[in-house]
Amino acid sequence: MDIRSGDREFPNGDFYSGEVKGLLPNGKGKYVWSDGTIYEGDWDQGKISGKGKLFWSSGAKYEGDFSGGYLHGYGTMTSPDDSIYSGTWRMNVRHGLGRKEYCNSDLYDGSWKEGLQDGRGSYSWTNGNRYIGSWKKGKMCERGVMRWANGDLYDGFWLNGFRHGSGVYKFADGCLYYGTWSRGLKDGKGVFYPAGSKQPSLKKWCRSLEYDDTGKFVLSRSASVNVEELRSSNTVSRSLSVETSAGEMAKHSGRISDRYTDDIWRSCDPPRDFTCHVPLSKSARFSGSGQSEGQDKNRIVYEREYMQGVLIRETIMSSVDRSHKIKPPLRPKEVRARSLLTFLRGEHNYYLMLNLQLGIRYTVGKITPVPRREVRASDFGKNARTKMFFPRDGSNFTPPHKSIDFSWKDYCPMVFRNLREMFKLDAAEYMMSICGDDGLTEISSPGKSGSIFYLSHDDRFVIKTLKKSELQVLLRMLPKYYEHVGYHENTLITKFFGVHRITLKWGKKVRFVVMGNMFCTELKIHRRYDLKGSSQGRFTEKTKIQEKTTLKDLDLAYEFHMDKLLREALFKQIYLDCSFLESLNIIDYSLLLGLHFRAPGQLNDILEPPNAMSDQESVSSVDVGLTQELSIPPKGLLLVTHEPNSVNTAPGPHIRGSTLRAFSVGEQEVDLILPGTARLRVQLGVNMPAQAHHKLVEDKEESATIELFEVYDVVVYMGIIDILQEYNTKKKVEHTCKSLQYDPMTISVTEPSIYSKRFVNFLHKVFPEER
Repeated sequence: MDIRSGDREFPNGDFYSGEVKGLLPNGKGKYVWSDGTIYEGDWDQGKISGKGKLFWSSGAKYEGDFSGGYLHGYGTMTSPDDSIYSGTWRMNVRHGLGRKEYCNSDLYDGSWKEGLQDGRGSYSWTNGNRYIGSWKKGKMCERGVMRWANGDLYDGFWLNGFRHGSGVYKFADGCLYYGTWSRGLKDGKGVFYPAGSKQPSLKKWCRSLEYDDTGKFVLSRSASVNVEELRSSNTVSRSLSVETSAGEMAKHSGRISDRYTDDIWRSCDPPRDFTCHVPLSKSARFSGSGQSEGQDKNRIVYEREYMQGVLIRETIMSSVDRSHKIKPPLRPKEVRARSLLTFLRGEHNYYLMLNLQLGIRYTVGKITPVPRREVRASDFGKNARTKMFFPRDGSNFTPPHKSIDFSWKDYCPMVFRNLREMFKLDAAEYMMSICGDDGLTEISSPGKSGSIFYLSHDDRFVIKTLKKSELQVLLRMLPKYYEHVGYHENTLITKFFGVHRITLKWGKKVRFVVMGNMFCTELKIHRRYDLKGSSQGRFTEKTKIQEKTTLKDLDLAYEFHMDKLLREALFKQIYLDCSFLESLNIIDYSLLLGLHFRAPGQLNDILEPPNAMSDQESVSSVDVGLTQELSIPPKGLLLVTHEPNSVNTAPGPHIRGSTLRAFSVGEQEVDLILPGTARLRVQLGVNMPAQAHHKLVEDKEESATIELFEVYDVVVYMGIIDILQEYNTKKKVEHTCKSLQYDPMTISVTEPSIYSKRFVNFLHKVFPEER
């Protein structure tokens, strides 16, 4: 059919002038919508495709590539406020490499994903501050460097726009601090090097992010947008083009302009979404004990410990102490000898993780489309198994993969499918959390079982290797477990989401269970305890204690005082869960306790007030919610009436229960406010506020440090774990009684209640009732 030129006016007021093929615009043409929107450029079978210009009545304009009626390819968008984006687009959304100049002269240059900064990029503020590093969903995340106009520089990890994790802060006057941060506040131990002291070299640390130790950025070519290179290398897919009739074009012509709404230029317009962080004040460097005049300043450094930005301990040490040598910011992994699965090291361990991800993706993808039904007795039986062989080259049922050949076995798939739904987990999110491109992280085992633990990339799920005996216990208890968690949504017992087995090509069998991570929280867990209610061997050597070490009963030096109704709800559920475990003859379980400490309110008196930021006034569009190192609220915790729209009510991997009620708020459902940090929903075992009363014990070995306070505000997380050890023989019972200081003559297999009574009595001491 020949292409010809022509003009056409539509009943709704739209007008087209240009080449047509049949009844459809095809080739060069101009379309004017009744609302004033104008497009000039290429058409393909009635769709805007190719090169063109689009002008909105609001004053915005776009020039670049189109495909199938969408902004797709390379193009430049000028918004009504004169901000300019030049880069790649995908279906009307910024996606790929691009540069955005904001109306206030801020500049972002880097990677975009679905309209937000995501990947490698740099952001420069008009006040002279600059960040270069990783972004995720429009916020600074993972590794990055912030350099302030005053010369201060931070190089380390970020999370949601806050300094979070290990990092180095270098002051303009030469001081240096190496330590850890939590949501923008110093939190944990670190080392402070005064100006003039002998400082460790930062070359290795800095080189890993491409800037030198003088603070000069070396932005790699791949991290900067080359406009000509993008334009020349752009290959736009035309597969989006959909043929439409002339009648349809006339009928829906108004919708074509609607597709290019203000959202295109507003979707990532405000630099106010980015936290323009404040450099540290002088008190952040010198709070605490001053330097002794009689000491050599060049040899003195300070070991410090912070809690939520407040200095609580400081010890003078020599700068030549090599135990505090600064290392590149890699997340360390503890390595310890394992009695089980010692062959799973290096390459084998990598294959195992790949196999696990492939198998879970297959299992969830196969069972999810099956209509939901109530479980039957046969769903728990020996025949309730799914088996599949995964050859490296793939098969009619499995995809090709880069691992080794393996066989996969899935236990009780319908039961665990229903459990995941009962725990309100979305199947797609579950699969992406474990099987996504970010992979799994191996973590060290806190116990003596020798099991290997893996953590999903978003910290939601823990995957643990099982012994054959543990698998058998889990399968035997599964019918009663299913019933118990169905009746008691507030149960503290570990959530199980799936049980699987991998058989490697040389015959080795590895069994796994997927569990919820009860420490998956936006708050930092400062202390972890595994409590059994025993004193026999239940302590940790001080030389082995690290930041994430799980401590034991005798290491616990706190009593926790809770709201009356919160405590009642806690012990009501503990009694129910212990009775359930008694019925299964399981007595060696533990309470896993996690504590998030808030800075003591009394420390506020010694802090200088936050400095007013003069440079902030010059950037009116930047959010005022800045992160201050020393801005600690006068109250650590506050209970308020629950507001569903003000908190995240999505179920977590550890808990799905109801919102708790507090006596102090008129027996209403409550939320927990952490001023300056978050508003959280209070549930059993999650986000529970308490006061930790420290049992002071004089320690001569730590005479150089001072414990400043006796009472702390804490947020408590807890759950009952280690429930797969079944003691059903006299020999096992006697061994357990000995380790727990019981008399074997007073206990039998039919009397597991002795353990639960001892366990609950111990918890009554840990969480005493108010008198």
